[in-house]
Formats: sequence, structure tokens, C-alpha cells
Amino acid sequence: MRSFDKFKIWVLLICLVSQLGQGFYLPGSYPHKYGVGNFLNVKVNSLTSIDTELPYSYYSLPFCQPQEGVKDSAENLGELLMGDRIENSPYRFKMYTNETEVFMCQTKPLSGEEFKLLKKRIDEMYQVNLILDNLPAIRYTRKEGYFLRWTGYPVGIKVQDVYYVFNHLKFTVLVHKYEETNVARVMGTGDGSEVISTVRKGETEAPGYMVVGFEVVPCSVQHAPDLGKNLKMYNKYPTPIKCDPTTVAMAIKENEAVSFTYEVSFVESDIKWPSRWDAYLKMEGAKVHWFSILNSLMVVTFLAGIVLVIFLRTVRRDLTRYEELDKEAQAQMNEELSGWKLVVSDVFRAPSNPSLLCAMVGDGVQILGMGVVTIMFAALGFMSPASRGTLITGMLFFYMILGVAAGYVAVRLWRTIYCGDHKGWVSVSWKAACFFPGIAFLILTTLNFLLWGSHSTGAIPFSLFVALILLWFCISVPLTLVGGYFGAKAPHIEYPVRTNQIPREIPPQKYPSWLLVLGAGTLPFGTLFIELFFIMSSLWMGRVYYVFGFLLIVMILLVTVCAEVSLVLTYMHLCVEDWKWWWKSFFASGSVAIYIFLYSVNYLIFDLKSLSGPVSATLYLGYSLFMVLAIMLATGTVGFLSSFWFVHYLFSSVKLD
Repeated sequence: MRSFDKFKIWVLLICLVSQLGQGFYLPGSYPHKYGVGNFLNVKVNSLTSIDTELPYSYYSLPFCQPQEGVKDSAENLGELLMGDRIENSPYRFKMYTNETEVFMCQTKPLSGEEFKLLKKRIDEMYQVNLILDNLPAIRYTRKEGYFLRWTGYPVGIKVQDVYYVFNHLKFTVLVHKYEETNVARVMGTGDGSEVISTVRKGETEAPGYMVVGFEVVPCSVQHAPDLGKNLKMYNKYPTPIKCDPTTVAMAIKENEAVSFTYEVSFVESDIKWPSRWDAYLKMEGAKVHWFSILNSLMVVTFLAGIVLVIFLRTVRRDLTRYEELDKEAQAQMNEELSGWKLVVSDVFRAPSNPSLLCAMVGDGVQILGMGVVTIMFAALGFMSPASRGTLITGMLFFYMILGVAAGYVAVRLWRTIYCGDHKGWVSVSWKAACFFPGIAFLILTTLNFLLWGSHSTGAIPFSLFVALILLWFCISVPLTLVGGYFGAKAPHIEYPVRTNQIPREIPPQKYPSWLLVLGAGTLPFGTLFIELFFIMSSLWMGRVYYVFGFLLIVMILLVTVCAEVSLVLTYMHLCVEDWKWWWKSFFASGSVAIYIFLYSVNYLIFDLKSLSGPVSATLYLGYSLFMVLAIMLATGTVGFLSSFWFVHYLFSSVKLD
């Protein structure tokens, strides 16, 4: 009866969770109700280009500025680190009020520098990014019978050595009638809930609308310079404007002004507010994406299963043979045979550079934990593209908090290597707190100087630079030291066998052991290279990545394969009497980073063909190196910890005198 009651409780909890999932939209902001005639303010983000990967401020080009002046919108840490600079714009709409021929401004005659800069930005294919009610402007183009989706619109276009600017924008705002949440209908039962009204006395149900779509069509329209001199912002342009995206007319010339106009129309849509991001999250080639990921998962799971079965059978057979022999037979077997049994007195000998190994394993635990927790939260919908910058902010937060785990693992491993001696644990904690962040700091500082020199918004402001250093030394380092303190107090892992004072000589090998270590990274790379393509496309091609559920599955599979590969390689080294397995087990799975870096170089050469300039290529390689280092520490830690557990279990299972 108790089990049936537990079953009913679980059913109720599942139903409640499903109702909550249908009733709330976890990512992004809450729905905003706009009454008819209410103002809608458009914001602008940084100008971006897949040709240079250098974002620039919208107002770095001679565009119209708002009457109240340029103001920065509220930004989080993740937005600043991603190079987003969200500012107000002069574009202003009235809810459900269609407007045409709205005059914005007429710029001053373009100076020589402005003219050259505008031509350069058009050559580099820079896009203007507009935001309305947290929705980026989306542009549809038709190519070979297919509709392509783009976020933003190009600054201009070059036709037969003449540069044209898109100076007229045709906006379409999709709206959905606001549906008031009726609490009585949700919580009540039966007919009683229908008669309870949620509207108070004296209130009227004024029609309200929510923004569910924001589309833009850029046009190049020739305006007469004389007509815009006496017009003020938001005045109606005196002549009709025909927006034809297939033709261009507004050629930019030095010492000539440019007039900007726009029109807006509101269309009622069946799209509901929680589904308004679906148009952005639909990735091109979705069928290929799902099929490739599923195929990769099936193949790698099958291979990993075969490796695991063979591995377990081999080890179990060796253990069974060894334990069934009596002492004389064991001594005779030790003389006749070679293998992992002969390195019993050397297998737990301290490795070279033990403090560095401890620091790298601690940092790997910290990075791996950050990745798993971040992807889990993203898969649950807490870190969607609707909330700009939350993914990077969440990663920083989880990384700092998990400094406790880094210090704990690093110091406990240090004490285990030295058989319980806790001397020097503070130094190990400091190394764990500064190894990966220190290298990352050097890489990002170098890249930041390049961005500063290019006057890009991707450069981290000096104030934020100071804030990151304070977060590192005031939060991350103390938490790592706290974790190290608990690691020093925790009992160390005792070795099952004793270590001789004189190390055993390792017999010469037919093949270099490091060759096997480097080759071992191919199998883990096979689990993620397809997903890696979509992640790289999201980072460098401006596409939206939102299949975190598959990414979580791929990450779990990657951890499993890394552990199995490292176990097999460690066992192979022990069988040829090579007892120096510590570093080799780390780099056996960590060598996947080499293949990821080579893939990054391949992606740069064959997929980012348009990437121009040494600065852009240096930025790409620098960020790739930063990513590869983090992956190497995370995967290497998985391999080392699994090998350590295996070696400890293997030699604790053997009966020795």
C-alpha cells in the first residue's frame, strides 16, 4: 500500500511540473502588455560581421542619433564580455499605429574619413542589429526557392564599384492580443471557476497587445537633399517613398548628406508569446543536424560498449588466474611472465611534477563541473538567447563557486601522492587557483589589446577588467583555498600496496608510448566533432545555438568515452611494465584537445574563407586556444581520475604477502 501511495505522489509531482512548464516561460523576460498608442522604443546593438569578427558601436557610423542623446541600456557581465553594446535609438513606434514616410534625420555632409569608413564597413559586410521588446530584428531573403532568415540587415551594398547605403527601413511588427491570466480558472474546479471574474469594479478591459515578431526590410531610396533640410525628426516626408529591396538608389558620396526614413506596419499574429523565439531558434539544416548527432551517438556507444566488454573480460580473466594460483605457482609465474603484476611495487610511485598534476586535475574538476551545471540549466531553459549574456554570466558564476571543488580535489590528491602528508597544501591550492585563470588572463589580455587597438566594442572596458581581477582574487581564490583546507583535513586515499625505494627499470618498448597517448584522442573527438561544427557556426557565423539537450547527451557520452579510453591505455602500459601511468592517463583523454585545435584551424581555412586581416585571424586562434586548454583540462581530469580508480581497484583486488 505504501508503494502505491508513493506512486500517486510521484504522478502528482509530474503533473504539477508539467503544468508549470506549460504555464511559465522560463527564459527571457516577462510578457509586456502595450496598449494601443503606447510607445515602442527600438534599441540598437553593436555592428557585427562574419568577415572580421570585430564588433563596433552603432554610432561609430554616421547614423541618426536620438533626440535625448545616446544612452547605454542595462547590461550584464555576459553582454559586455560578448561585445554587445545595447543603446537607445531614434526609431520609435506607436502600438498598432501604422506609419509611412517617417523622416528621421539628414546627416551632415560626409567628411572624407566618414566616407572611407562607411565604404570599409560595407566592404566588410557589417550588419546593423536592432532590438524591439527584447526581440532582434529578423530579415527574410529568398534564394533558389528557399527562405533564409538573417538577424539584422546590412549597412549597405556595393554594386559595380558604387557604394549604396540602406537608408529606408520597412518594419513589420507582429503582435498578439494580450491574454489576461485568469487565476480563478487555473486554481478553481468545475463550473465555479467560470463565474469568478478577475476584473475589478470600475476597471475596463482595454485591448492590449504583446510583441511576438519584429521583421525588417532594408531599402536604398534616393532622397532629395533640399527636402530634408527643414524637416524635424518624426515629420512626414513630403514625397511618397516606395521601398523596393531589389533595387538600390542612394549612392554615398563624399561631401554629400544622407537622409534616413522608415515605415512601420503592425500585423496581428497567431504566434503566442512563449513561442515568439521559435523563428530564431530554427537552425538551418536541422534534419542533417539531428540525424548526424543520432548516428554519431549510436556508433560511439556501440564502440564504447565493445571496448568495455573486452576490457572487463581481460582484466577479470587476469585476476582470476592470479588469485587461483598458490604461492609457488605465483612466484614461478612472476619469473616466467611479464605484465602488470610485476609493477606492483612501482605503480603508485609519485609522478614527476606532482604539484602541477594536482593543480591541473583540480582545475579540470572545476571546468568540468561548470560545464555540466551550465549545460543542465541551459537545457532546462534558464539560459536561452532571449536572455542575452546569461550563459556567459552563469558560466562565470558556477566557475567561481566550484573553486571549492578544485581546491579540495587538488589538495586531497596531493596528500594521497605523499601518503597523507599535508605539508605544502597551501601552495597546491594557490597553483590550482591561478593555473588556468592565469593562462586565460594572459590570452585574453593579449587579445584585448588587439581589440583596443581596433577600437572595437569587443574590447573589455578597463573598469570591467578590474572587476574580473577582483572577482578572481576576492572570490575564486579564497573559495579554492577553503576547498584546499577541507582537502587537507579529509582522509587521504591509502595505497593497497607498498612502493619500493628503488624504481624498477622499464623495459624498452616497440612503439613510443606517447604515440599511443596522442592517438587515443581520436575516439573522444569522434563523439563531439559534429556538435562542434554547430557550436563553431554559432560562435563565428552568427547563428543561434539552442540544442542544449543534445549537447548534454554528447557531453555525458564524451565523459564516458574519455574514461574508457584512458582505462584501456593505462592497462596497456601496465601490461608492458610501464608504471609511469599518471601523466599518460591524463593526456590520453586530454589529447582530444589537439584534434579540436586542428579542427579549428581547418574551420578557419575552409569555412571562414571570408575572414580578413591578421587581427581577425589572431583573435580566432587566440579564442580557440583558450577553448582547447579548457577542454584539455576537463577531459584529462576525467581520464586521470578513472585510471586512478582502476589502478587502485586492480591492485587492491590482488592478494599479496
